[in-house]
Amino acid sequence: MLEHPSTPTPAINRGDRNLADIFERNEICKTFRISYLANRLVIPVYEYIKREFGLNWGEYLLLFCLSNIKELTAQDVADMTGRPRNSISRAVHRMLDDGYLTRSPDPEDGRQALLRITPKGQELHGQIVPRFIARQEQILGSLDGDELRKLDRLLAKLVGSNAP
Repeated sequence: MLEHPSTPTPAINRGDRNLADIFERNEICKTFRISYLANRLVIPVYEYIKREFGLNWGEYLLLFCLSNIKELTAQDVADMTGRPRNSISRAVHRMLDDGYLTRSPDPEDGRQALLRITPKGQELHGQIVPRFIARQEQILGSLDGDELRKLDRLLAKLVGSNAP
């Protein structure tokens, strides 16, 4: 079923082709719009992170998670981010080698290791997160306070119903 948004999408024209039609005339409008917005939000920041700090997506996600939760396992980070475990494991090794993380045995599960961010890692995260904040404000800037609160509730509901 094709759906049309309540607010029209601005035209993106290339000659006689209206490229914005893709947002309104496809079988997966909501999925495509969410993907488009997510890409517009994160890709420029991840390109900056790669260029300025030499970190890949998984490495930064590891820093981000550990800057917000004191101790995590690599599996925790994979579950929280939706990234494959092997990409998080590679990130762990790199971040340990570079002094951004520490690792200690998990007293509850000897097969797991608990990861913690170091002051060096926290400092790096502090240099990066303002870029995400600015980009988030830019992408969401057309929404008023009530719309932002509603979006936040809807996103929380979607995340909560799809978490592992």
